This record gives sequence, C-alpha cells and structure tokens, in this order.
Amino acid sequence: MAARITPADAAAELAGRDKVLSRLLEAHGPPKLPRPGPGSERFAALAESIVYQQLHGRAAATIHGRLVDCLAGAVTPEGLLATPVEELRACGLSAAKAAALVDLATKVSAGAVALDRIGRLADEEVVAELVQVKGIGPWTAEMFLMFNLGRLDVWPVGDYGVRTGFARAWRLPEVPAAKALVAHGDRFRPYRSVVAWYCWRVVDQKPVADAPTVSPPRPTRRARQA
Repeated sequence: MAARITPADAAAELAGRDKVLSRLLEAHGPPKLPRPGPGSERFAALAESIVYQQLHGRAAATIHGRLVDCLAGAVTPEGLLATPVEELRACGLSAAKAAALVDLATKVSAGAVALDRIGRLADEEVVAELVQVKGIGPWTAEMFLMFNLGRLDVWPVGDYGVRTGFARAWRLPEVPAAKALVAHGDRFRPYRSVVAWYCWRVVDQKPVADAPTVSPPRPTRRARQA
C-alpha cells in the first residue's frame, strides 16, 4: 500500500510549483491539517459544527459545553433523541439549531446518513449525504471533509476568508467571486485544502506591504483554530 501523502508533503510539492506558496510555507510552516479522525467522533463533530454556526467562539463554546453536560458528557444520536427539545433549548440553542441536531440524530439513527461508512465515499458524495440534514450546508460539509476526514483536495470557495486570503496572497485587484475562485484553484489539485489553509493564515495576519508581486494562478471553528 502506498504511503499516505501528509499535509506537509503536499505543501512542499505545492511550494515547488508556486512562488507564493513557497513564501507562505516559509512564513507559516507546514499546514496543521489533522489526520482522519475515528468514526466514533464524527457525529459529535457534526453536532458541534451546527452549534457553532453564526456564533462568536466564546458564546458557541458556552452553549456547546451546556449541551455536552445535558447529554451526560457524550453527544450521541441516542442521547439527543432521548432528550426533550425544551432541554436542548435550555442549553441556549435556537429553535432552528435544536431542530437541526434532532434531524441529524434522526437521519444517522435511520441510516440515511451513514457516518460509519462515509469515509469511504468520494468528496462530492460526502457533501451530498450531509446536506440532507437541516442546518448542514456545503460549507459545513467541506469543513467536515477537511478537518474530520482529512481530505486534501477540498476547495471551499464559498468561504469569504479563503477568497480574501487568496486575493491578498496572489495580489489580485479584488476579492474573487466563488465561481472565479473555482478556476483559480484548478492548478493546485489535488491539494487544494492546503491552499485554503494558507489563505486563512493570510487573513489572520496583517498584509505585508513589501510582499513580492507575482503573477496570480490562472483560472475552502476547527478551520479557524487549525
């Protein structure tokens, strides 16, 4: 069996192709993208993503902590389905998020979303399966691909941070639209997750006034914390 390509290996290869990525690798080091997590953690990770949506980190962490306590320390489909919605709402969840968590638990329990086998699916199939759940859209599914399944070729063009970071790093005159960023990312296949990670790092730092100008290439909570 061939050795698995690591994020560091992928970054080194991309740095050999592209001057901007070479500079970003030197500035930020190898990307901190995790290895695929165990199947037992997948449900809890998706539930946490739903809780964190559209909330500041501290508020989301508080609500998520209350949810974990409410479920006796383990966020599972069985635990969620056995808990009255009123108790979920008392943790600080909105009605929409409580409904999304229940929908996730229901679909996983029924096998409509099969988290035990989802790691064997292609990226597009994973997204199609996850977006069946209320409250899970393409962005959440893409973050799951990157940070739970360890996929290296995810390109979350709907993420404004990725688009902004790309524009800054490659000195584009304006932030590209999602459709334009699809084409910009083609040359970085099959390691576009690595490029997305560096785009987030660029957004995290102030622009460097004397950064070298290069020709742009021709025509995506854990993410933020990585």
